[in-house]
Amino acid sequence: MPAPIVLIAEQLSPATIAALGPDFEVVYVDGTDRDALRSGLATADAVLVRSATQIDAEALSWAPKLKVVARAGVGLDNVDIKSATQAGVMVVNAPTSNIISAAELTVAHILGLARHLPRAHSSLSAGQWKRSSFTGIELYEKTVGIIGLGRIGALIAERLRGFGVELIAFDPYVTAARAQQLGVQLVSLEELIERVDFLTIHMPRTPETLGMIGAEQLKAMKSTAYVVNVARGGLIDEEALIAALNAGEIAGAALDVFMQEPPTDTSLTGLPNVNVTPHLGASTEEAQEKAGVSVAKSVRLALAGDLVPDAVNVAGGVIDEYVRPGLPLTEKLGQVFAGLADGPIASLDIEVHGELAGRNVEALRLAALKGLFSKIVSDPVSYVNAPLLAEQRNIEVRFSVDGVSESYRNVITLRGSLTDGTPISVSGTLTGPKQVEKIVEVNGYEVELPIPEHLIVFSYTDRPGIVASYGNLLGEAGVNIAGLQIARDEKKGTALSVLSVDSPVDESLIEALRVAIGAEKISTIDIDVQ
Repeated sequence: MPAPIVLIAEQLSPATIAALGPDFEVVYVDGTDRDALRSGLATADAVLVRSATQIDAEALSWAPKLKVVARAGVGLDNVDIKSATQAGVMVVNAPTSNIISAAELTVAHILGLARHLPRAHSSLSAGQWKRSSFTGIELYEKTVGIIGLGRIGALIAERLRGFGVELIAFDPYVTAARAQQLGVQLVSLEELIERVDFLTIHMPRTPETLGMIGAEQLKAMKSTAYVVNVARGGLIDEEALIAALNAGEIAGAALDVFMQEPPTDTSLTGLPNVNVTPHLGASTEEAQEKAGVSVAKSVRLALAGDLVPDAVNVAGGVIDEYVRPGLPLTEKLGQVFAGLADGPIASLDIEVHGELAGRNVEALRLAALKGLFSKIVSDPVSYVNAPLLAEQRNIEVRFSVDGVSESYRNVITLRGSLTDGTPISVSGTLTGPKQVEKIVEVNGYEVELPIPEHLIVFSYTDRPGIVASYGNLLGEAGVNIAGLQIARDEKKGTALSVLSVDSPVDESLIEALRVAIGAEKISTIDIDVQ
């Protein structure tokens, strides 16, 4: 039997090739040459790329044997994940390869701002000696605020403690115990913004976090404060940042990422009090080598038919065919659970009920954690790092299986509590010959609703006119209700409405809904249905 062919489409480290081992035929092409790429993909079982090679729908159509696309890095902008999934091609990346490099670059930018290093260098390189123009500040006893205390945020905290700074952080999903371990004080976003001398942000870019540091937040900062963004372009509103810098509302900024890359407008990058780098978060020899070795190992697993921990679209390997359809369902239930949580999570029970009890369902535990943390942390989440993320946050995770399921053949339940004792639960199942994914329980209320892309869940005192009230508000806002389920604990007691809607709902509309119906609690949840 011929050896599987692994196509290397960009320059990778020798350690990457060594990690593949001797069991493959390795073929090299220039991935930016489309004709060469087409020729190579025609016989490839796997392809390894970095960022220059475009693995789009057209490229995938050239690859009848392809089983896995491996991106030696974190981002996947150059891989068409949807088309790969439709073609049955696994996509893997290296989600943990750059965390140290990104943390160190953040610290470097903080130091560069404190001591005006880029401007001082440029001045001296131009033959000028202007020491008094570049008087900086010490980090010692300054306040550094970290927005997003995930793995990168935690690494930054560890590194900055040695400078004698005061560390504060905002992260609604991190417990006080975890923050205390890191030597960080948890505060509200508003308090953090008012107190910091340096602000660094490490959040995912979502509709909720896009522009989360805007004009209002920048105006509330000290005029001597600095902001740093090495995470995702757009977390800091660039137009608001330009205005704040020009008005002297803050002292300066350091940016490694931008809404448009490369940025073509110099109105931000050309300001004298802005330090910029061209998206260098992962640009170290060590990060590149880690990324290459990581995806090489994933390729070996994929081509051997084993579980691939870092698969981002499909779970690979030796998973029971009866269990496999439950993986995307369970991952979405994890996302719903995260959306229902409005504070740090203390515990999570993952329960599998029904006929699945006789199978190996361990992958469902990983899928639940992966879905949960994909909505909580800014870092990429995989089957490998999801349990570690739970451990880092002191979340007690339990997994149980039993053969009893009264209403459905199988039911998967995620049940847990917040650190303040608030209970949360969501259950789901697959129904019918098409295995339709459905939510069948939320916070103890029985419902049955196909899992949508956009979900609104709210509880309120049951009384006449509520449905008309929120229906009118949503209609006036142009938000179409695609599905609706109402459950209640008793007549004229507490009721729960679960709505699937066709578009995201902004915070002002949610507040209007809250007031109109007197909602006890209201959650909006955007679900990755890919």
